[in-house]
This record gives sequence, structure tokens and C-alpha cells, in this order.
Amino acid sequence: MSEVNEQAGAISNEEVKVNETGAEAVKSKEVVVESAGEMVAEEQPILKEKKEKKVKAEEHAAVMAGAAATPEEFDWDSYEKDGFSSKKSRADQEKLYEETLSTVAVDEVVEGTVISMNNREVVINIGQKSEGVVSLNEFRYNPDLKTGDKVEVYVESQEDKKGQLVLSHKKARAYNSWDRVNSALENNEIITGYIKCRTKGGMIVDVFGIESFLPGSQIDVKPIRDYDVYVGKTMEFRVVKINQEFKNVVVSHKALIEAELEQQKKEIISRLEKGQVLEGTVKNITSYGVFIDLGGVDGLIHITDLSWGRVNHPEEIVQLDQKLNVVILDFDDDKKRIALGLKQLTAHPWDSLSEGLKVGDKVKGKVVVMADYGAFVEIATGVEGLIHVSEMSWSQHLRSAQEFMKVGDEVEAVILTLDREERKMSLGIKQLKQDPWENIEQKYSINSRHKARVRNFTNFGVFVEIEEGVDGLIHISDLSWTKKIKHPAEFTAIDAEIDVVVLEIDKENRRLSLGHKQLEENPWDVFEDLFTVDSIHEGTVIEVFDKGAIIALPYGVEGFATPKHLVKEDGTQAAVEDKLNFKVIEFNKGAKKIIVSHSRVFEDERKGTEAATRRSESDSTKKAARKIKASLEKTTLGDITELAALKEEMEEKEAKSVGKKKK
Repeated sequence: MSEVNEQAGAISNEEVKVNETGAEAVKSKEVVVESAGEMVAEEQPILKEKKEKKVKAEEHAAVMAGAAATPEEFDWDSYEKDGFSSKKSRADQEKLYEETLSTVAVDEVVEGTVISMNNREVVINIGQKSEGVVSLNEFRYNPDLKTGDKVEVYVESQEDKKGQLVLSHKKARAYNSWDRVNSALENNEIITGYIKCRTKGGMIVDVFGIESFLPGSQIDVKPIRDYDVYVGKTMEFRVVKINQEFKNVVVSHKALIEAELEQQKKEIISRLEKGQVLEGTVKNITSYGVFIDLGGVDGLIHITDLSWGRVNHPEEIVQLDQKLNVVILDFDDDKKRIALGLKQLTAHPWDSLSEGLKVGDKVKGKVVVMADYGAFVEIATGVEGLIHVSEMSWSQHLRSAQEFMKVGDEVEAVILTLDREERKMSLGIKQLKQDPWENIEQKYSINSRHKARVRNFTNFGVFVEIEEGVDGLIHISDLSWTKKIKHPAEFTAIDAEIDVVVLEIDKENRRLSLGHKQLEENPWDVFEDLFTVDSIHEGTVIEVFDKGAIIALPYGVEGFATPKHLVKEDGTQAAVEDKLNFKVIEFNKGAKKIIVSHSRVFEDERKGTEAATRRSESDSTKKAARKIKASLEKTTLGDITELAALKEEMEEKEAKSVGKKKK
């Protein structure tokens, strides 16, 4: 009897546990446990046997409890026969047992309770005969999961081969995820997501089992420098965009804090005053300035307001996340832009500049900025002076400042102007040397000879430099005695060295008139005797144009011939490179001009031959006339015939001579 009581007590305790478990489970309306129990009984005979024993034990407990209350109602014969009293049938006991279990169908989402968990798995009770085991990896988005929490699970199978309930939390989240995401967008809900990995332009976030996109600009209000630190974190988000066609979801964490920050900005701006000093944190650095976080509102320090000195890049002055004090210079209530200053917290360097510094003093400094027109030299932090390119050399021709110095050079200069009110200073370095024009007459006297370097060309001459600061001009007419030069480039080249003679000094305008041909005697004094009018010289045609041709004559001199004087004896026109005899028909020493003719050479020769012929014929006629006259004095009647024949012969000769003249 005591053994029966102990057994009944154990069964009673088991019944209590079963009832408690059934009370916590979620009931399902689709499938009853009876069908599941029959399926289990067919597939698992061992489980069926265990179930039957358990039911009998429960009945024993119930019978014992009833016997204790009303011993007269217990039927020992029925109990010995099938283990049940006659008052409680087997069907009633099975119905009572099934009511303690929840009815759950496969492919259904139900709510369960976390009853235990470790670093790999989570055990969940949904009110069934066995608990389900879910991988902890499915709860990555919820690192605060603990025992007793209610979670949704998807029933994949009521029992696997091992009799284990198969559940999935991931599938449960994805079951109605699209509807939940759309609802979150419509209702502006705050949702929780797990950042899975990094992708181009942002992060991939698991939201209700859907892979959503978190743009990098939507992670935080501050610029993100390292995206990887967010991987594996669970954060709150707001759905900001859904593409229904492609099932794309965009979420934002920044949107959650912008509203709060906007309110903070309004409060901060309402308290701002010009000249107010605040503490801020360097949020971002650009080439034009630094953005400072003033505790919810951003301000900009322009690069020119970082330091009184020259700043090439803001990184020279500040660093990211650095805390510093700044002064408010200006702000715009509408655009919420705040201009900040850093250098204004210190006194201006010009205010501490030595009172003894004056014009004419020599100073040393460092070149900080270069420009074509000059160089800025910093003689003290925040105190700069400009050396104009014209103050770098005594030379007058145009040059670039980069030819004299570069950024970083340490230079010495003389103060030319100093304006403390305007905080401006001009410097010069050529003043460290003597002005070469002070004693120009002694050093470069008229007719003195020097070497110079060609610096530039013009159509009318060549600019040369004898020394730095001493420039001169060689007029094109003073380059050569003999050559006709159309452009100086035909005679010399840039940077070439050339010998010159000082012809004239213009000290006021700091210019010298120079000559090159004057290094030699004027050859036209000699040419006057060589190229006399009617003298003939061999020449070469070197250039032909409409108005005539240039002829190269001996001794490097050139002559000019008009087109009619270029006709050859055969009637053709002279061409370039033809070597012919030319007769000088005009010589002008003052204009250095010689006019020549080729046609005159053979024309004059022809005229000379005809004149000689005429003189010879005239002499013959005169001799014949004298002979006739002498004969007439001695003639007789018999000589008349011979005289007539001689006369006739002379007349024929005269007729021929006249005909030639007419031709």
C-alpha cells in the first residue's frame, strides 16, 4: 500500500508539472494534439508505450486521491482489470491530458519562452511535449536576450528523427517581415536591426530577417572614418525608403537623432552671441577650413581664421577630435551657419611689432608665398612684407619672381614702406646692392666697347643687358653696314653674346643706345671708289620680287636692280642664283644704296660696236672721195667710164650704210 502511495505521489507531481507547462504554452486552433499523438504513436512505439505508462500512473494518482476522499467509490476490480476505476474511463483521462498541451501546427509562427541558453544554442518552450533548440546565431540582432524572454518561432517540424521539436526564429522573423517593414515606414516606428557587414557606400543591416541598406551618411550625424567598428552591432533604426518593385529597404540611424539635435541646435543658436567663446571638437577638416562640433550644432573656422600666419592646410594647426576654444565671429539664424575664429583668441602680431622698426632697416624672413608679381616674406609670425618683382633686381626688363627665389628661402631685405594702421609692409632686396646707374658715365662711357647678352627682340632692334640693371638697345640699322636686315632674329639669337659700342647714354630713363656695326670702319668710304658709276661687277641674284631683285655684289655689299634691268641678252628674265655681270648705274653713299643693271652691260657693248663700224665706213668714203678728186684733176675722156663705175660703187655703199642706220 505504501508503494502505491509513493507512486501516486510521484505521478501527481508529474501531473502538476505537465499542467503548469500547458498553462504557459500558446494554443493552436488548426491541429489537435490527438492527431499528433497518433502520428507519434505510429512512428515512435517507445514513446507511445511511455505515454501509456504515464497515463496509467496519472490515473493511479487520481484513483488514490479519490479513494482517500471517498474510499467507497473506488472499484478495485476495475483497477485490477485495466488500471482504471469504473468512475473514470480511459477516454476521459486522455482528454484531460490532451487539454494540458497546446495545439500547434507545422509551418505556423507561435510565441515561445526562453527556458535556457548557452553560448551556442537557445532552448525554447512552446508548450509541447519537448522543447525546441534554436541556434544563438539567429538572435545576433538581440544581444540582450535572456531566460524568460518571449520570442517568436516558426514550427518547422513537431518532431525530428530524434523526437526533437524543430523551431526557427529566423524564419519566424521573415514570415511577416515585409508587412512589418512597410508598417514601420508608414507609422514612423523605431525598429531594431543587426549590422551584418560592410558594403560599398554603407552597411548591410538585418531587419526582421530582411537585408536592408544603411548608407554611410545615415549612420551618424558625424562623418564616419571607420565603418568596420559598426559591424556586429545591434542598433535602432528608422525605415526611410522602400522600393516595392525590387524589395529594397533603406534604413537610417541618423534620422533618430536628427530631431533631437535639431531641437538642441535651436537652443544653442538662441544663446549665441558674437564674440562668445565656446569649447568645441574638431569634427571634419577640409582644404578651406575646419568644422567644429559645438555640442549639436556645427560651426566653420575658415582657413584664414585659424592663425595670424600663413596656413597652407588646416591640418598644420588642428587634428581630428581635438578639443579647442573658439570665438563666434558671425552666425545666420535662417541658414544656421556659424562662423568661428581661432586666431582671434590671441593678440594680432602687428600690435606687438617693435616700435623701433622703421623704413630703411634691414630685416630677415622666410618666403611663405610666391606669385608672378612678387614674394611674401614672413619676418615674424603673422607679420609679412611683399617684395615686388621690380624690387628684386635693378634690371628693367620683365622677369618672374620665381627666377629670384622660392618658398622656404631665407632672405634679407630692406623695408621700403611701413604702414602699421593698414598692417602693410613692402620690402626690397635690390637695395642691398649699389645702383649701377649712379656712375654710369664713368663705367660705360661713349664709344667704349663691351660684351652684352641678348635679352629680347623687337621689329626695330635688339634689347641687350651689359650687366644686371644696365640694359641697352641696338637699333636694327646699327647691326650691319652692308646687310639689309628685316628682323633682328636674322642676325642674332636670344641669350647670345654680342659685342657692342656705347653710342648714347640716357641716364634719366636708364637706357643706353648701342651699336654693333660701329666696331668696324664704315666700308662705304671704300665702296665709293670701287663701285663707281658704269663700273661692271659680277653679282648673284639672291632674291626676286615684284619691284626688282637683290643682287649680292663683291665685298658683302648688296645692290638693287629693277625688272627691266634684269633682262638677259636672249630676252629671258634673270632668276635667283643666276651669276651675271652688272653695271653700276647709281651709287648713294648716304642711303647706302647701289643701283645696278645687267641689261646695260650688253646694250652698251652693242652700241659701241655700231659706232666703231660707222666711223670705219666714214673714213673709207672720205678716202675714196679724195682719190676721185685727185683723179679728176688728171682724167681724160677715156677715164669717164671708170669714174662712173666707181661713183656707182660708192653710191651703193652709201645706200647700204643708210639702210643699216634705219634698221
